[in-house]
This record gives sequence, C-alpha cells and structure tokens, in this order.
Amino acid sequence: MDSPGGSELFESYEQDYEAIKVSITERLNASGSQNGEPKKQILRAADREVDEASEILQQMEMELLNLPQTSRTRLQARLRGYKSELDRLKQTLKRAQTTSRSTSDRDELLGGLSGGSDLDAASMDQRSRLLNGTDRLAESSRRLQDTHKIALETESLGAGILGDLRGQREQIIHTRNTLLEADSSIDKASRTLKGMARRMATNKLITASIIIVLAGLILFVLYRKIFG
Repeated sequence: MDSPGGSELFESYEQDYEAIKVSITERLNASGSQNGEPKKQILRAADREVDEASEILQQMEMELLNLPQTSRTRLQARLRGYKSELDRLKQTLKRAQTTSRSTSDRDELLGGLSGGSDLDAASMDQRSRLLNGTDRLAESSRRLQDTHKIALETESLGAGILGDLRGQREQIIHTRNTLLEADSSIDKASRTLKGMARRMATNKLITASIIIVLAGLILFVLYRKIFG
C-alpha cells in the first residue's frame, strides 16, 4: 500500500490489519460447516483475532497523531473504513456465536433427554412418587372443583326456593288483603240492607196509618150522609 507522505509504521499496521482481517474472514466462513466443539474453537480463535485487530486500529489511530495534518486527513478516512469493516466482522462473529450457543443448548437438552434411560432406581422411584403426588393433587383439585360446583348449585337451588316462598308469601298477603276488603264490603252491604229494611218497615207503618185514617174518614163521611 503506497501512501506518499504517510508513515511507514502506519503502513505496517495496515498490512498487519489486512492479514488478520483475511484470517478472521476465513475462520468465520469455515465455522459455517462445523458443529459442536470444533465450531466453538474456530469462533474463539476468530474472537481473539478480532481483539487483535481492534488493538491494531488503536495503534494506527495513535500513529496518526504524529503525522502532518495533510497526511493525517487522508489516512483518517482509510482508518474509518477499516473500523467499519471490523464492525461488520464483529457482527458476523456475534451472530455465529449466538447460533452456536443455541445449537449447543439444544444438543445438551436432547442429550439429557436421551440419557434418561440411565437413571438409577432411586431416581426413577423419586420420579414415580412425584408423578403419583401430582396425580393425587390433580384428583384433590378435581374433587374440590366438584364440591364447589355442588355448593354453587345448592346455593342457586336455595335461592330459587326462597324466591318461590317469597312469591307465595306475597300472594297469601294479597289474598288476605282481598278477603279483608271483601269482608269490609259485606259489612257495608249488610248495614245498608238493614237500613233499607228499617226504612221499608217505617214506610209500611206510615202507609198503614194513612190507610186507616183515610178509611176512618170515608166511614165518617158515609155515616153522615146516611144518618145525617
């Protein structure tokens, strides 16, 4: 890399950076075809080289401080490009490490499940007791739910009976009030009839008295005409 007006030390750092960048890229590409521990080893080596590349860029940045302003401006642009490249490599490495950890965790889980047949008798017995306890707990929970359901149904039935009794009580009270009103009406009618009967008797007596008086007058008139 020819850089007129630049620093030979800076150019040396550039060569080191380019070499380590190529190595990191090759390791990342190689990790894609590996699994398990070999892949982890490749990624660990790439991670170390990323740290080395970061240190080289820091040295390059410090070296720029010793250069003239004219050279510094031009080399700073190249340094920013190197930093951008390294950031992309870091992101690629991070994704590869995340994928590797996820795969490793899955393999360990599957391995743990497949190794369940190697459990000793004590562990199996403990697991059996745990399952039995879980079953008993589920049965108790079911019974409790049934009891709660019956209690709710009984409460609902009791509320219905109370509602019916309340309705019947209201009907009885209404009937009683109706009978009291009817009895009062009968009493009034009875008193009215008695009053009418008394008035009729009085009228009959008056009518009879008038008839007797008229008859007496008629007899008196006839007597005068005959014997007068």
